[in-house]
Amino acid sequence: MQVLKFGGTSVANAENITKVVTIVKKSILKDKTVLVVSALGGITDMLLDAATLAAEGNELFNERLIAIEQRHLETVKELIPVARQSQVLSLVKTACNEIEDICSGIYLLGELTPRSKDRISSYGEWISSRIISAKFQSEGMDNTWKDARELILTNSNFNAAEVDFTVTNKQMKEFFLSQDSSLFVIPGFIASDKKGVTTTLGRGGSDYTAAIIASALNADTLEIWTDVSGMMTADPRLTNNARIIPHISYQEAMELSHFGAKVIYPPTIQPVMNQNIPVWIKNTFVPEDEGTLIESAATRNGNIVRGISSINNISLISLEGSGMIGIPGFSRRLFESLSNEKINVILITQSSSEHSICVGIDASSAEQAKLAVDSAFANEIALQKVEPLKIEKELSIVALVGENMKSHPGISGRMFSAMGKNGINVRAIAQGSSEKNISAVISTKDVRKAINVLHEEFFETTYKQVNLYIVGTGNVGTKLLEQLKQQVHFLQEQMKLQVRIVGITNSRKMLLDEEGILINQWKEKLEAAAPADLQKFTEEIISRNLRNSVFVDITANEKVASVYDQLLKKSISVVACNKVAASSAYENYKKLKDLAREFNCQFLFETNVGAGLPVIATLNDLVRSGDKVHRIEAVLSGTLNFVFNNYNGTRKFAEVVKQAQDEGYTEPDPRLDLSGTDVMRKIMILAREAGEKIEMEDIVNNSFMPEPLMLIGNLGIFYSEMKKMEDHFKKLYAEATDKGTKLKFVASYNNGKASVGLQHIDPKHDLYHLYGKDNVVLFYTDRYREQPLVVKGAGAGADVTASGVFADIIRAGNL
Repeated sequence: MQVLKFGGTSVANAENITKVVTIVKKSILKDKTVLVVSALGGITDMLLDAATLAAEGNELFNERLIAIEQRHLETVKELIPVARQSQVLSLVKTACNEIEDICSGIYLLGELTPRSKDRISSYGEWISSRIISAKFQSEGMDNTWKDARELILTNSNFNAAEVDFTVTNKQMKEFFLSQDSSLFVIPGFIASDKKGVTTTLGRGGSDYTAAIIASALNADTLEIWTDVSGMMTADPRLTNNARIIPHISYQEAMELSHFGAKVIYPPTIQPVMNQNIPVWIKNTFVPEDEGTLIESAATRNGNIVRGISSINNISLISLEGSGMIGIPGFSRRLFESLSNEKINVILITQSSSEHSICVGIDASSAEQAKLAVDSAFANEIALQKVEPLKIEKELSIVALVGENMKSHPGISGRMFSAMGKNGINVRAIAQGSSEKNISAVISTKDVRKAINVLHEEFFETTYKQVNLYIVGTGNVGTKLLEQLKQQVHFLQEQMKLQVRIVGITNSRKMLLDEEGILINQWKEKLEAAAPADLQKFTEEIISRNLRNSVFVDITANEKVASVYDQLLKKSISVVACNKVAASSAYENYKKLKDLAREFNCQFLFETNVGAGLPVIATLNDLVRSGDKVHRIEAVLSGTLNFVFNNYNGTRKFAEVVKQAQDEGYTEPDPRLDLSGTDVMRKIMILAREAGEKIEMEDIVNNSFMPEPLMLIGNLGIFYSEMKKMEDHFKKLYAEATDKGTKLKFVASYNNGKASVGLQHIDPKHDLYHLYGKDNVVLFYTDRYREQPLVVKGAGAGADVTASGVFADIIRAGNL
């Protein structure tokens, strides 16, 4: 004997029922078959909705009933040949008339009792099973239809009745052994009590009906046919990378189904587990798929965790108070008060100090729980030994499930570390001594991110997804996007990073796409996107709450830098080409660094100094390894180095500066370079990274630019006036040449003191042989006292700056 159960989506309409018939035809060739069916998809909800409207005195219930009747009649007409329709149509009409009579009674009484709910909802399975039985008869397949209410006996706990297995098993065996049919059709979900009154087995009870029958008959197998190809490692609606679990144990399946896996109704497992009956989860719409096999001991598949599940609409209720410490009975009274109100406890955790007990329950029961518990502890609350019950709402539970987790250290550490790195706060934790399940209560808004993060951690050995939000599409931004396009396959194949661009904005437009922006279409998409709004863009990043998010600032904009703190507080890493934040007031710089540490993310700004050169990374490595930096000498302006390397008096100084600007080496305003302000910011950033508390006003600037020139506001006038002052620049050049030296704009840091200015560099100096737009940094430390550690290379240009930003993105992604 084999038992096959088909759910609501599998029998939703005539087309789907035809698929069911095809599957069953093949199955009965192997063995006698019991077919258990649900109501047509959505019908149970429609029935209960009609009954609720009737109880409220709303005559719209009649419209619901008409829709229910029409749907069943249309299904019959599509499914069964005209010559055989009349009897089935008559059955449907009779049942629908009974439903109408019951709803009319409810309408007159203005009351919907649990008993009436069971009576109304039972019609869905009853009608669908009669239609499906008639379909088999119309195809020449004799079958025996049997009302499950004559087989399954329960108590009178309406809406979730408990089965009397002794009587039920006896009735099952007597009936099936007395029949010689090869196919039986049974409505799921419904049963009856000792008085013959209709009861139901709870939502999803058709699975349970099939399991009860399989257990009673000691069937060879139970097959649950649904709209997915088996149990999955996670909810496919929450993660695109969920995969089928080929084998799973009874215990693991129960844990996953309890914690929200909708494929199978939780009580289904127990009856078949007692008889060691294998259960298959199969897909009605892709019947050739292997599916999931549930049995006593699942084969190992190399994964420690078998699956990840979640439950939404959870509230945490907390009983706290110093009067609880060392006093027995508080837990008993708490759970007793909840039990009396029939409030189901989903999760329990208690602090070792006994100061508090925390319980997870369905959110709909939270207010009822508060009234019950506050009443039970009224005396203790009045004496201030216990505080009134606290309720936290908008929570969910995520759970890791797997028998292989037992005695396997580090699983919980990996779980909480992965969530912590993505800013997912854990409100409560529970783990049984069996170690088959680790559960965490988190904010509901974090569920999607948590499922994806955990799935990535425990199942996706292929790659880690990194989601980029890019601000700025100028020279450097455009080069970065080109480099990302070129390297996207390399990153996924060689570094196991799937880098996706999910947001781009500039000063005019902003584009957001959670599924990823096609990198070869970003210009067209951005041009057609919404008007730019930095705060809205920031809020969208936070609300979308994608895992491993990185905010990339490729601007020189102070407003963009002002949103860093909002992002870091949400564990969103920040990669800044923009120097504003790192060179702002020390307190703000420190605050951002501290936020990154506190919220397990990264604040990276390698390109603030030396473009793509690993200047800050090298300095960080020195400091972290215990070295102490005493002195730094550096040429940090690619612009000024380019200018002084190309100026020899034969061309005007202003022309060389304009060339540097045109070739993309300068800041958007070249006066920042010429004034020495940009170099001041860079040496300050290095001094801070070396551990120095320093501000801009602490740095001495020996400027070479004439002061009146720097006071000119208009950039065009600035260039024309600079040409008029050519003699000043020729004099600077001649003085250096006469001494056999070169002009270099040098930044210095020496034991707490910093300065910048134009210097004459002789041929023996490490800074002398510096050409084009190159930068060089000399670190003098405890370990590098006489011979400094030197970092040297191109220090300006869109390509190298973009590559430095790219490197920071990889660092942030590898966190």
